[in-house]
Amino acid sequence: MSEAITHEVGQTAPVFECLDSSGQTHSSTAYQTDGKTVILYFYPRDSTPGCTTQACDFRDNMARLTSEGYIVLGVSKDTEGSHEKFVSKQELNFPLLMDRDGELHEKFGTWRMKMNYGREYMGCSRSTFVITPDGNFSWLRYNVKAKGHVGMLMRELGLGE
Repeated sequence: MSEAITHEVGQTAPVFECLDSSGQTHSSTAYQTDGKTVILYFYPRDSTPGCTTQACDFRDNMARLTSEGYIVLGVSKDTEGSHEKFVSKQELNFPLLMDRDGELHEKFGTWRMKMNYGREYMGCSRSTFVITPDGNFSWLRYNVKAKGHVGMLMRELGLGE
């Protein structure tokens, strides 16, 4: 596996087309054509404490985000069944994309070397990308904290809380 790409604000975002856990296709090109701004967030695992906190924060702020024209898509390497349980149990109101082969993680540079208790390993760096209708990154962060991240994102997007 090659060194992780690090994207920057203003760069063109990688084009993606991916299925969600209910079998629907999500295409960055289609969202751009529709004039939508996409918030694409990567998280390590369904139903873990931090990932649940982050997903529920997005869920609880979805009305404000969608009223401002944002589409929220979560991405992890979990299975379709795991995603469906997570969506159902937490009543998530946005799709979770399937990235079993890690292609999206590679394109966005979120599969990185991590350290836990002194042990190095490859894993998902919790990261968020805001992609405008022109296909560019308007905001992005790698290694975000689960708790408080959505509030910070909304403040930085000028949405308050």
